[in-house]
Amino acid sequence: MAENPHLDSSARAKFNGMKIYVYDLPPQFNSDWLKNERCSRHLFASEVAIHRAVLSSEVRTFDPWQADLFFVPVYVSCNFSEVNGFPAIGHARALIASAIQHLSSDLPFWNHSRGSDHVFVASHDFGSCFHSMEDMAVSEGIPEVLRNSIILQTFGVKGKHPCQEVENVVVPPYISPESVANTLEASPVTGRRDIFAFFRGKMEVHPKNVSGRYYSKRVRTTILRKYGNDRRFYLRRHRFAGYQSEIARSKFCLCPLGWAPWSPRLVESVALGCVPVIIADGIRLPFPSAVPWAEISLTVAEADVGKLGGILAHVAATNLTAIQRNLWDPRARKALLFDDTVSEGDATWQVLIALSGKLDRSHRRSRVSTE
Repeated sequence: MAENPHLDSSARAKFNGMKIYVYDLPPQFNSDWLKNERCSRHLFASEVAIHRAVLSSEVRTFDPWQADLFFVPVYVSCNFSEVNGFPAIGHARALIASAIQHLSSDLPFWNHSRGSDHVFVASHDFGSCFHSMEDMAVSEGIPEVLRNSIILQTFGVKGKHPCQEVENVVVPPYISPESVANTLEASPVTGRRDIFAFFRGKMEVHPKNVSGRYYSKRVRTTILRKYGNDRRFYLRRHRFAGYQSEIARSKFCLCPLGWAPWSPRLVESVALGCVPVIIADGIRLPFPSAVPWAEISLTVAEADVGKLGGILAHVAATNLTAIQRNLWDPRARKALLFDDTVSEGDATWQVLIALSGKLDRSHRRSRVSTE
């Protein structure tokens, strides 16, 4: 079978006629990891969601000789630590190298382009550097074997950084569309918002120096110390399964950096209609052509976090209503959520739009143009 039987000509035109071949790798590279149900649900699960959606998408081709790009489905974020339950990604480099060895020995397409038309997902802290701590990520850098490829990664900053010195697209972390829908059913975006400013998550009273860095650059500690007793701020340090209901009740949702600048709170805040307050200097946000970040969020410099109360009070007294009106446009929510199958405007759709702008990397197209 050469083509996707569900191919839609208008969709193909939308993506510049792009065709993507998805490698059918042995199960140890992807499906075996799904035995743990968390693999397809946690915040790094965009690697699973994008793979599943592309498999049934209009742009998929079953004939690799007709492909412009090649998707390599390797799940590296599903190796959960037995100590703390967090994803352990120490195996990522070896797993990806093994996958590349397999596909390059089986088919010729990697060698044709040296991987420049191959697409990978790196949906964790520092993206394609495959380490959760920045000093180690920077020290090890992007694996040599990936430096010619296209990486879909949650990490992105303005300016130079060793973990984005590769062709890349910034994608949102995974938040379950079902959980968002269930929360919105109980608490619509236009409903009552009785919490002024909300944050639930790790806030250290006495942050420790780890490898020359303090968690969140001490931003979260400053928030806790300065606003912990401020009745306008609803700050909680412990996990709560129903925290999305708290977001849905809030006007402002604080999105400070952790070890990395990005946070799932960015997606949850937008999806649930709470104005994200982004405190992460230089962050690059996902899909800026589809999500009008400047119109739906606030950005506060890390150095100004001590002035946060006054900044939010001023916005609440002036243009909060206008920001909420923009934020509550359902198109922004849709662009940040990965549906099970590609639907117009959803997060995988945005990924395909971004990839369709990189077809100059297609070995097939360059070969055809020279014939």
